[in-house]
Amino acid sequence: MSLLDQFVLFVASFVANWFSALSGGGAGLIQFPMLIFLGLPFGIALATHKVASVALGLGATVRHLRESPLERRFSLIILGAGLPGVVLGASTILHVPERGAILALGVLTLGLGIYSVLRPKLGLEHAPKNREGRALAGGMLGLFVIGFLNGSITSGTGLFLTMWLIHWFGLDYKRAVAYTLVLCGIFWNGTGALVLGMIGQIAWEWMPALLAGSLLGGYIGTHFAIRKGNVWIKRSFEIVTILIGAKLIIG
Repeated sequence: MSLLDQFVLFVASFVANWFSALSGGGAGLIQFPMLIFLGLPFGIALATHKVASVALGLGATVRHLRESPLERRFSLIILGAGLPGVVLGASTILHVPERGAILALGVLTLGLGIYSVLRPKLGLEHAPKNREGRALAGGMLGLFVIGFLNGSITSGTGLFLTMWLIHWFGLDYKRAVAYTLVLCGIFWNGTGALVLGMIGQIAWEWMPALLAGSLLGGYIGTHFAIRKGNVWIKRSFEIVTILIGAKLIIG
């Protein structure tokens, strides 16, 4: 790649991951289409974006763990329920009609933003719930489905995890975004990248700019989110979900 292409990739990656760290997902809105625009086929762009998105998780982790560690038991629940879905989704995505899947994801993502706007107090207070019995089983089923989406269609699926943690498990936005960026960013995306890399191809020569932009964008965006608090994160989430949903629907 030329130096100009590397610079464009770095800027796009930084901006995408800065917004993603603020809202708890959505880096694929800018980064994934940019890879396709610059010439990568869909499957290679998907795998390449997955690898780069792990750096977002690393950048966010460095900042979040300076504030407070994640709850171990709840983290294991998210990983145990979500990772099998990631593997299944990544194993099947290259055989699924692209446009239909993206359109469905756009409608669901737009719905997330509208739902949050219509619930002004949603996610502003931390009130843990549904951590035992059937309620926990239902929550884990939701995590599996979101994991499948994360492994298959990459654009904005971290937003689904953020909203599920708020709606079903009672987290506030700040805690939900932390779980999403650390667990989804590193472990879910890392697993998806591994599976896609095994069955597809990764454009490693594109990685330096993508990794640098993801790492810096993730760290700086997380810093802003932590300092601003739940109301600011909620508004960022709503803006990003509505923009992503509209973009995916329009095409």
